[in-house]
Amino acid sequence: MELIYRNDNFKRFYRWINRYGRRVNTGMVLLTVALVTMVIANSPLRSWYENLWGIEITLGTADFNFFSHNGHNMTLLTFVNDALMAIFFFSVGLEIKREMLVGELSSFRQVLLPFLAACGGMILPVVFFFASGKLQSFSPEELRGMAIPMATDIAFSLGVLSLFGSRVPAALKVFLLALAIVDDIGGIVVIALFYSELSMSSLVYMGLSVLMFGILIAGNRLRVNSKLFYVLCGVVVWYLFLQAGIHPTIAGVLVAFTVPARPYLNIGNYAFGLQRELDLLKSTASYSDEDNIILSNMQIKFLSRIERASDKAISPLQDMEDNLNGIVNYFIMPLFAFANAGVVFDLSGGLSVFFSGITVSIMLGLVLGKSLGILSFSWIAVKLNICTLPTGVTWKKLFGVCLLGGIGFTVALFLSSLSYPVGSAYLNQAKLGIISGSLLSGLFGYLYLNNVLPKQHKGKSDQEARH
Repeated sequence: MELIYRNDNFKRFYRWINRYGRRVNTGMVLLTVALVTMVIANSPLRSWYENLWGIEITLGTADFNFFSHNGHNMTLLTFVNDALMAIFFFSVGLEIKREMLVGELSSFRQVLLPFLAACGGMILPVVFFFASGKLQSFSPEELRGMAIPMATDIAFSLGVLSLFGSRVPAALKVFLLALAIVDDIGGIVVIALFYSELSMSSLVYMGLSVLMFGILIAGNRLRVNSKLFYVLCGVVVWYLFLQAGIHPTIAGVLVAFTVPARPYLNIGNYAFGLQRELDLLKSTASYSDEDNIILSNMQIKFLSRIERASDKAISPLQDMEDNLNGIVNYFIMPLFAFANAGVVFDLSGGLSVFFSGITVSIMLGLVLGKSLGILSFSWIAVKLNICTLPTGVTWKKLFGVCLLGGIGFTVALFLSSLSYPVGSAYLNQAKLGIISGSLLSGLFGYLYLNNVLPKQHKGKSDQEARH
């Protein structure tokens, strides 16, 4: 990973992403990409779009392809969903570990209400989908998508909430963030349990993957802080999971939990050493050097030692999470949306397409199941004195966040691609239900919160409102 970070072209691209990309709301980027993708999928470019994702990806020799499983080469679509999304889930795993150590999931009392609310937000959508499916006499193949509406998209939901600025209590933002993180954990568990295909031939690969995890854990315990070590071992674990029939994105999450959260140098030792190096560097400089653009070998040596020490003062977990943030949010997730949001609209039968089949089941799960599940489990937990509402949060404000919980774009699309075959009518119906349900949840949540949140004071500046 260090070799990649030190590459000049990567550095320029990374700086551009962080300078300009982070100014843009991630949810807006995904929404724009999804809308453009739907236009393409319903235009004369549809055949080009479908053929694009069928292109095979190869890396290796004539007899061996790293991107293959059971003798079948990955297509560009499976490469995005199984390889690039493993990086996305690796980033999610880093975030979850950090939150469990020092963030919103570090305190049992702090996480209890969001945890119980997330459980309700995962259970009721499945119940709604199943009940709707039984009423419509779904086949077992159609019922495979029961888990799709249980997901909440962190980027979209927090993006909508951020539109209200300081009108939103800080505790409400924390609640939604913790809720979405717990929701992600639930989605990861579902993928691991229900979307992996194990066989007797998988045992060898599973044994090798366990061995690799042992090496990663040993590296953590021995304080190996090289990011390249965890990246290379992670790639091997990803390949072993792929060949074993375990969904390879799970490898990203598990590897993330082995990345050290403790820096090699604590900040006190780093500050002391930095001051010493700066004093030595200062002794080599003079005001007469003001116009001299060429550094001496001694100055370069001191600066290199400062750079190496700075790398060691940041934990691999925090460094990798920060470095991956821009790439994941503004490249991988938009590319995933472009690959998976290609819904084909067949309105020959009118608007009935939105009120039947898998589409309506997912819409009910997202719009009603998520909001009612989150609200009901929260209400029961508070009434039973298991936990209390956060300071500054009322039931009216909480219900607005419950509505935003129905925005299930990214992970829901990912689960749909695991549930139904590529190009099938079932998958198209699922995508239509996800996009429609997410848009409705976001719209209802925005309109409702705009009505119940306190109005912005006229005396406040725009900058204050943003904070």
